[in-house]
Amino acid sequence: MPLPVGQVAHRCQHQVLPHLLTLGLAGIINMGWWQPVLADHRPCTPPGTVLNVGFFADFRPVSHSADPRPGSPAFHQHRGYEADLLDALEAMDGAGLTFSRRAIGDWPGIWLRAAEPEFDIVGGGITILDSRTRNAAGDTVIIFTSGHITFRQSLLVRAADVERFSRYDRLDGTVRIGALAGTTGEYRLLALTGLARPNGRLAKGVHVETPRGLVVADGSDDWLITASRSSPALAGRTKLSNPSDDKPEIIYGTDELQLLAMVSDGSLDGIARGEIGNRDASHGSGGRLAISVLDSAKELGGFALDHDNTALAACLSRKLDWLTDRRRIGYSQWRADPEVFMKRAMEHPEF
Repeated sequence: MPLPVGQVAHRCQHQVLPHLLTLGLAGIINMGWWQPVLADHRPCTPPGTVLNVGFFADFRPVSHSADPRPGSPAFHQHRGYEADLLDALEAMDGAGLTFSRRAIGDWPGIWLRAAEPEFDIVGGGITILDSRTRNAAGDTVIIFTSGHITFRQSLLVRAADVERFSRYDRLDGTVRIGALAGTTGEYRLLALTGLARPNGRLAKGVHVETPRGLVVADGSDDWLITASRSSPALAGRTKLSNPSDDKPEIIYGTDELQLLAMVSDGSLDGIARGEIGNRDASHGSGGRLAISVLDSAKELGGFALDHDNTALAACLSRKLDWLTDRRRIGYSQWRADPEVFMKRAMEHPEF
């Protein structure tokens, strides 16, 4: 049975490193150990293998379709940061990686699609969370690659309101914030404003409007919203608030473009989502929108695979670590030079 990546690293540190120190650089080179230390050149799959990749269609600029409309000719054409990262993985000499990509239009539970026969790998700006490795029954069905991108949640508002909303505790009952259900942005917003506990349990008295009517949380674990799942009674939620505790109203949209338009026209005071998307929207607004506050917590995003695909996940992790120089190369470097990962792939040592 393969060792978990953490155990492999621990064993290497305590068994290999002392030998390296004893041998010295000349001994390492003579024994042929030097090149594998620089980069792993082993193929990830047998010759002729094509891996089916599912990607989220609507997470600009990290992962999106050339045309986000399902059924359009360009729906399955992958664009963005993760698209270029996958291109670079394919281009790495000796990696043995070929991908066939299909867009996925629905976000909730997208990571679990990697456990289905249709897909080998699923991506799209997915935050790596232990809770996202388990299905509704609590069984572990998913494994993640190492993180290749860093996320942080944020609040995007009209530029004139930046000072007013410079802290999450300034969001009172007069404020309306947009969010997408089932995202890390929603979960962190609820936790940061006190509408939910850190474990996702809604505070007592929280009102939630759903297609089946209004429900009120009683403070128990029967009313949960996390980045991985929510209580069945909260499905399809359209609004959430706690009128007895002077907390902001959370308004749920169908997509990010809708929420951004509502912030621009004043229907919403802000939108809670990742820093990358919000900075991109701020730039695209010509200065009319701006980030007012950043979450202190940082997250890592990776690709999801079936939990039985440990060897493939480990191999992909090694390649991703090379391409990102162990996350020293990330979104900001890609934004400045979209070819940065392809250039890195071309530098991959040959053995």
